[in-house]
Amino acid sequence: MIRKAYILIILVFVALSSSALPPVKWNQRYQRYIDKYKDIAIYEMLQHGIPASITLAQGVLESGAGESELTRKGNNHFGIKCHDWTGPTTYHDDDETGECFRVYQSALESYEDHSRFLCRSRYQRLFSLSRTDYKGWARGLKACGYATNPKYAQLLIDIIECYNLSPLDRAKSYNPANVKSCGAPAGKGGRPSSSGNVGTGVSHEVKMNNRNYYIIVRNGDTFKSIAKEFGISYRKLARYNERDRRDALYPGEIIYFEKKRTKADKKYKKRPHVVRAGESMYDIAQKYGVRLKSLYKKNHLTPANTLHVGDRIRVY
Repeated sequence: MIRKAYILIILVFVALSSSALPPVKWNQRYQRYIDKYKDIAIYEMLQHGIPASITLAQGVLESGAGESELTRKGNNHFGIKCHDWTGPTTYHDDDETGECFRVYQSALESYEDHSRFLCRSRYQRLFSLSRTDYKGWARGLKACGYATNPKYAQLLIDIIECYNLSPLDRAKSYNPANVKSCGAPAGKGGRPSSSGNVGTGVSHEVKMNNRNYYIIVRNGDTFKSIAKEFGISYRKLARYNERDRRDALYPGEIIYFEKKRTKADKKYKKRPHVVRAGESMYDIAQKYGVRLKSLYKKNHLTPANTLHVGDRIRVY
């Protein structure tokens, strides 16, 4: 009888221990934050190797889903303090009274600094883990001393599982327009931001090639409609793409948002383009994000020259 009572006590203790940390419940505020910043998290993952799910879960937790005082007043989404920081600062009560915290110009700057922060030697052992091992990363962050909360790792894991963030760790692309919307202040340049296609109600997906942002033309698009969607001058848009602003656009064409480069990405340094049937020099210039004039110059050609299938065109 005593033995049974003892076993019962143990079972009750285990049950209480397992329920000591209540499960994270879905709420709209957290979901809005995740929807807004997930492309930044993917962008940072592709740049630095930190799982997007971990970055987002930390952002949600540390910033109170964007509503903490540090986040609202200083764009500090990860509660990073002033150690070795020469930028603007603010003061806030945390582990101690009046501690110094970093201040950022934008959410993107905060996310980038968070990535740099985790790339320090203190956290290097985490990068030996798989990018999809969010549990290992969560526990590793706690073990490396990122946070003082003993439940920190489990809180991250619960957020990731509640909001199904783990698929983001397998992402290979992101929407630069969403990154831009959380980046440079208006008027400071940066990436194009889409407000939705006027004709279809669906925004174009913004992609990147040769350090330039572009979209793929859809049926019915014009320089004016694209410019209106992205809030830029249609005259500049045509000029960046070496076209007349009155030119008709055809589905499948590439339209860039900035002036193209004088050469292709470095990976094409020893990989000339092999001309295919029907291709023009302009087609090749758009494919690699290179100015048409530069492409002619690199290959000692002029518009009077005729391309032939199999010709090798230098693009770098």
